[in-house]
Amino acid sequence: MKQTILLLVVTLALFLWGQRTVAQEEAHQHHQPDIKPERLGKVNFPISCKADVQADFNRAVALLHSFWYDEAHKAFSEIVKKDPACAMAYWGAAMSYYHPLWAPPDKGELKEGSEVVEKAKSAGAKTDRERDYIAAIEAFYKDSDKLDHRTRALAYEKAMELLYLRYPEDREAAIFYALALNGTALPTDKSYVNQRKAGPILEKIFKEQPEHPGVAHYIIHSYDYPPLADKALDAARRYAKIAPSSPHALHMPSHIFTRLGLWQESIESNLASAAAAREHVQKTHPGASSFDELHAIDYLEYAYLQGVEDAKAKQILDGLKSIEKFDNENFAAAYALAATPVRYALERRSWSEAAGLALHPEGVSWKKFPYAEAQIYFGRTLGAARSNAIPAARKDLDKIASLRSSLIESKQNYWADQVEILHEGAAAWIALAEGKHDDALKLMKSAADLESATEKHPVTPGAVLPARELLGDMLLELNQPGQALSQYEESLRSSPERFNGIYGAARAAELSSNAEKAREYYTKLVSLCSRADSERPELIKAKTFIAAK
Repeated sequence: MKQTILLLVVTLALFLWGQRTVAQEEAHQHHQPDIKPERLGKVNFPISCKADVQADFNRAVALLHSFWYDEAHKAFSEIVKKDPACAMAYWGAAMSYYHPLWAPPDKGELKEGSEVVEKAKSAGAKTDRERDYIAAIEAFYKDSDKLDHRTRALAYEKAMELLYLRYPEDREAAIFYALALNGTALPTDKSYVNQRKAGPILEKIFKEQPEHPGVAHYIIHSYDYPPLADKALDAARRYAKIAPSSPHALHMPSHIFTRLGLWQESIESNLASAAAAREHVQKTHPGASSFDELHAIDYLEYAYLQGVEDAKAKQILDGLKSIEKFDNENFAAAYALAATPVRYALERRSWSEAAGLALHPEGVSWKKFPYAEAQIYFGRTLGAARSNAIPAARKDLDKIASLRSSLIESKQNYWADQVEILHEGAAAWIALAEGKHDDALKLMKSAADLESATEKHPVTPGAVLPARELLGDMLLELNQPGQALSQYEESLRSSPERFNGIYGAARAAELSSNAEKAREYYTKLVSLCSRADSERPELIKAKTFIAAK
């Protein structure tokens, strides 16, 4: 009897085990890839709306803090559906149209932002604090048909300062005030008054809220300048881990890596960002390319070229040729499409290739982005001048001048100055090709000084070629290696670890009979290119010099 019972138990156990195994096998066969949990960081922004939208609101603000503006707008709109009386949801929607560190809103965005502000006011905020937030963003949109962008941005900054002082315990007020300070910082202010004010505000909060996406993000922007960049290295290395679901959060650390010449970290950052952007755009705009991916590609190309990973840089360039449309036709996308092929040609000193550059894709509204378009014509002019194709160079130089005039007419003074740097630099090399050495040096020095007097735009990794580095090149061409060395070294202080800057310094030192300094720079160049997948004449020269001594 006991044996019979035991047999039945064993049989039943085997049957159940078999059933479980079959179920597991079926589950395995039909297994779907695990969906990664969304991670956008931790935000706590208390509001007086319905309790069941508080978590949604925190998520929407987290999206806003990572400049994921389209997704933030969708999130705030969903909150409105759940709670139409939630005034702060309308505030968030209005905030999604204002991009302090990107391009100013166009007329359509200003109109929509103004309308949403009115809805926020009509919804009736329940607290003075919420009314102050709404009044602050209203200050930006008010009289947009009469007041210029900077005047309104300053009005918003002032309103946020008052809110920050009125509610000292409100960390979100402090964070948004810091962003407003960065948004109104003058590109000609080399003392970085606003940034030095914003940074400490954010650093204090970072100790309290180490997983807040906006804090890490805005610390990076506050210190995205050569003299300050090391202060943001910790935030840069943490931000991607705080909000890995955001393509922009994955990319932003590379701003600091670029400022410090940490090329491999920049590469890893932008590979991750580009992949996340591709995955997202496949869901939202199938068949299109993501502007976030294009933005990451610009930085990725820059980094690859510094370490002579030219084969990988070429793969990036080839991929761009297949792009015909993207999710958001904005300045970041247009700049990346224009600058990436220019970088590839100029960094490799392929002058004939540069002279033949063309705008791609043709479907882009290039007239909306004259500064981006100017990059192509700068590359063409420089390439033609250095190939002694003077008529072609002059024709393209006239195009740069025309683009600058359009920027002046539209009162885009910052961009007009940036294009003037390109115009003077390109004109200098035409003058050199024509044998007008004094004129050439005068123009190139003027371009370098103008570039040194201003800062790059927050969107770009830097000039396609630094003007002061080009001045060093010209001085070498004119057999003035001592002066060239000083220009290269000055350029490397603001654009560290650049391949051509280091090579130029090494060559200038060698020609100045400073063998010790030449060896130092050549050795540094070889070390920089430890992952090189191509050869360049400059790298061969460096290896030959080191081996011969």
